[in-house]
Parts: sequence; C-alpha cells; structure tokens
Amino acid sequence: MWLEPILRWIHVLAGVMWIGLLYFFNFVNVDAVKQATAAGEAAPIGKYVVPRALFFFRWAAVVTWLAGAGLLSTVNTDGVNGFVGAFLFQRPIFIPIGFGVWLGTIMMLNVWGPIWQNQKKILGLVPATDEQKARARRVAFLASRINTLLSIPMLFFMATGPHALFVEQIYH
Repeated sequence: MWLEPILRWIHVLAGVMWIGLLYFFNFVNVDAVKQATAAGEAAPIGKYVVPRALFFFRWAAVVTWLAGAGLLSTVNTDGVNGFVGAFLFQRPIFIPIGFGVWLGTIMMLNVWGPIWQNQKKILGLVPATDEQKARARRVAFLASRINTLLSIPMLFFMATGPHALFVEQIYH
C-alpha cells in the first residue's frame, strides 16, 4: 500500500537531482570552467564543486534507477511483472515506459562508465598523463552530451509510460 507512493517520490526526487545535475554540468559548468581556467581561477571549482556534484550525480542516477525498477515491479499487468514487461517490451502497454527504462539504463551506465571513469582522471583521483587527461575530458564531455540528448526522450517516455499503465489497470 505504501511502497508504490514511497518509491514514486524517491524516483522523482532522485531523478530531479540526477537530471538537474546533468543539465548543470552541460549548460553551466562546462562554460564556467572554461572561463575560470582562462582567468586562472578554475582550481577551486575542480577541487570543491565538481567532486561533490559528481558524487550526487552518480548516486542520484543509481537511486533513480533502483526506485524506478522497484516502482515498475509493483505493477502486474495480465500476470506480467511491470519491470520485466517494460524492459522486454512484453505487452504494447509497456512500450512507452520500456523506452524510458532503456534510455534511463543507458544513461545510468554512461554515468558510471565513461563519465565517472574519465572524470577520475581529470580530477586527479587516478594517475593520468596530460595527454590522457585531455582525452578523458573529451570522452567525458561527449558521454555527458549524449546523456543530455537522451534525457529529452527519456523524460517524455517516463512521464507518458505510467499513465498508460494506470489507464490499463483501471479498465481491466
């Protein structure tokens, strides 16, 4: 009885943090760091702001994904678990949320894979040469831009999908 609304709020709140930080990095931080670097003032951003923001970014992605998976698992349509049905597109009703699940999964893996693995080099958390750091910046930047682009259809399908499931449950 309480599981579904609790998971929904956790999913929404963590999702707001995740996508909010994604947009912060892509629309604010990239240019701010360029300007701060040109002015010789980027060190505090890299030392204090970016590591903290990346911590919340990474874990908000995981919490969003887990809460979403849990939320979908509370749905049972025609004997099909909602998470499995959405992930495998088992019924037409699961198609919109299924696309959202797949996009969110790709984005979360992108956060923990190319983005975080390369940010560790950029921030000096793992040893890297200047050449490796330059490549890491490019890879992390592109992976983050891909996530920004994927976030638009992901948000659309995440907002659309549950309404289709809700309507299906009312009329069956």
